[in-house]
Amino acid sequence: MSGVVETGASTRPEITSDRTPGGRVESAIRAANQDGRPALTAFITAGYPRRSRFVDTLISVAAEADVVEVGVPFSDPMADGVTIQRASRSALEAGVTLPWILSEIERAGVAAPVVLMSYLNPLLAFGLDRLAREAADVCVDGCIIPDLPYEESLDVLEVLEPRGLGLVQFVTPVTPDERLAAVCRRSRGFVYAVTRTGTTGGTFDPGGAAMVLERVRKNSPLPVQAGFGVREPAQVRVMAPHVDGLIVGSALVERLEQDEDPVPFLRSLRNATSTAGHPSTGDSR
Repeated sequence: MSGVVETGASTRPEITSDRTPGGRVESAIRAANQDGRPALTAFITAGYPRRSRFVDTLISVAAEADVVEVGVPFSDPMADGVTIQRASRSALEAGVTLPWILSEIERAGVAAPVVLMSYLNPLLAFGLDRLAREAADVCVDGCIIPDLPYEESLDVLEVLEPRGLGLVQFVTPVTPDERLAAVCRRSRGFVYAVTRTGTTGGTFDPGGAAMVLERVRKNSPLPVQAGFGVREPAQVRVMAPHVDGLIVGSALVERLEQDEDPVPFLRSLRNATSTAGHPSTGDSR
């Protein structure tokens, strides 16, 4: 590490300006691990709950999270539970579009890596070549596309990577070992490990998820982040010694929906990661 970045009351390791595909994302996660904790990635739906406050929300969230996922609203978010479905519908009704999202990300100018979380149809409608060019221009670091199967991802990856954007791949608790290894090799930035089958926002068994995460980490050359159902510090403390990062989505969106300041909630999760330790430091406690 070359130093630290002071952000309000929190201090986090400085990350690199790497523009290899997913490089800044991987760097941010590994910097957190070197600091003795799993990384924290925060998901927000673009333009929700109010378009006029999106830049402020993004800046606040990016000050506490190591990586930010910005959700592109879509009319049929099949991997998402009711909270993010509701957020997507509201954002679409408010006129949120992908060009607007990219312009707002540029306006926010946050230091933390930003990854777009989008279903495939909005990206195809926008144009993959245009997406790669304009996303790179505003310093987006990659894409997560939950309905893009591994077998069909190569064409998208080949458009994104020359512009320095990484394509994050998913694995689940039922992914076979051979496929798991292949998916991990193709992913960029990190591997997204789904903690359970089903949609976002539900509950899961942290102890059972920890065993799945250990299996993924053994197969992955990249950091492994766990998502789907991360809601509270107690879960974080159980899972932290078994994973390189944790992704919080629905629980954060719910707090924003209730007009709460996201900072105390995100800090509670960060504090839990710090006290739990990370296996790379030999400080799991």
